[in-house]
Amino acid sequence: MVYGAIDLHTRRSEIRIIDSEGRVIREERIGTTADRLVAAFAGVGPVRILLEAGTESEWVACALEGAGYDVVVADPNFAPMYGDRHRRVKTDRRDVAALAEANRHGWFRRAYRRSVAQRTLQQQLTSRSTLVQLRTKTISVIRSLVRQEGYRIARGPAEAFARRLDAAGVPAALQERLAPLRRTVAQLTAEILGLDTALETAAEADPVVHQLQTVPGVGVIAALSSVHRHGGAVRERGAGQCGARLGATRGQFRGAPLSGPHHQSGPERSAQPAGASGVGVLAQ
Repeated sequence: MVYGAIDLHTRRSEIRIIDSEGRVIREERIGTTADRLVAAFAGVGPVRILLEAGTESEWVACALEGAGYDVVVADPNFAPMYGDRHRRVKTDRRDVAALAEANRHGWFRRAYRRSVAQRTLQQQLTSRSTLVQLRTKTISVIRSLVRQEGYRIARGPAEAFARRLDAAGVPAALQERLAPLRRTVAQLTAEILGLDTALETAAEADPVVHQLQTVPGVGVIAALSSVHRHGGAVRERGAGQCGARLGATRGQFRGAPLSGPHHQSGPERSAQPAGASGVGVLAQ
């Protein structure tokens, strides 16, 4: 067997292939595309390819595995993998050489890889979080503009913001100026509700999420975020410890509908994804 390594970058990546004695078979810098990466390891026989886990590592690994290669996505926090590499003289060629030697000697620790379903759900959670932040910012701007004219908008759920704005008695001229922002809030709310429906469906199909929601103060978003961020790893021993890890406090992350009082720090702010760990309620 020979051993390959990729120092992965957005546009151009460094690759290196060595034999069992450490002799270099191939070394080059290529464009970071699926075709170029697959072709770079062709014609060398059985090869194991190592690359560091990162933003683009999963699609690269899938492309190489689809071509029949053995791929290791390695944990970049595993210090022995880098051998004697010195940060003062860090270059792409030195990095890929260190990775190739780590591959040859087995000095690596495999990183956890999410499944397609987990990546899809994480993307939905990220999209929802972004939309909620945009809506919160837009509502804050509207509040500020209204206050400049001596009016106040009552507090309440973001989904009912338009009704509260109407009830504030804002003059027609100001309403007209606020119309683009108001339409933005309405559109963001519709998109968020659509994602909520998809996330509720995913939660209903996941028994781990159901069990996590038995922790006091943990709702759908916190449970889904924890399970699909950390892959269901059991880390805690009891509900109290698990709830603390999830960041749940009294009044936060209630197990209510996604548009309801599970929101954190007030009704117009979305609950953030759960913190590190937190599926230990599964430990019996």
